[in-house]
Amino acid sequence: MARLPRLTVPGYPHHLIQRGNNRQPIVAATADYETLLALLGDNASRFGVALHAYVVMSNHFHLLATPETAESIPAMMQAVGRRYVRYFNDRQSRTGTLWEGRYRSAVIQADRHLLACMAYIDLNPVRAGMVVEAADYPWSSHGHYTGLRNDRLITPHPLYWTLGNTPFAREAAYADMVRAGVAASVREALTKSALGGWALGEAGFVADLQKRTERRVAQARAGRPPQKPSESPI
Repeated sequence: MARLPRLTVPGYPHHLIQRGNNRQPIVAATADYETLLALLGDNASRFGVALHAYVVMSNHFHLLATPETAESIPAMMQAVGRRYVRYFNDRQSRTGTLWEGRYRSAVIQADRHLLACMAYIDLNPVRAGMVVEAADYPWSSHGHYTGLRNDRLITPHPLYWTLGNTPFAREAAYADMVRAGVAASVREALTKSALGGWALGEAGFVADLQKRTERRVAQARAGRPPQKPSESPI
């Protein structure tokens, strides 16, 4: 069965995951994190992608981003991927692929899942046992949203501004939300949708999204389609 093309819909937030091949490291030193993030920032601006959140882990990274066009995210990821592989291979005296195939992505319903997705991204290092709190990890956007630093990569989504009427109120509310954690069912849904390439949202959102693209946006239900009742003989 031919694999579906990635779903990219302008104006909607997308959760993206890019993994290292065979889960091998994609960064080995501080300069590698800095280079990868610089490439993401430069190419997001170049191709019209608003980056809302990110985390760079040792063998993969997550992004939450909204594209201006259907080509914005693919163009950004292709440019970043190619340039970073050349940089990393030269630095490590290695050859060959670095990435585990194509990046994975899912369109998400903003009012339902965007803030949870941001917290999910921030909490990756905590779940991995690398730090005790999200604020302790330097290679994510968490510090920007909690007032620890100003990150030029980040374009806050309008929903972030609803967390409070002042910067301090928003930062405190966001920090509290991340500390409260993300329910296991929500984590599973965010991961499954991104890896599968399916839209994540309520039925009405998915139905409306399907009208905007010819590409199937939701996974088909298992089993055979219902058969039409046979006509009774006359």
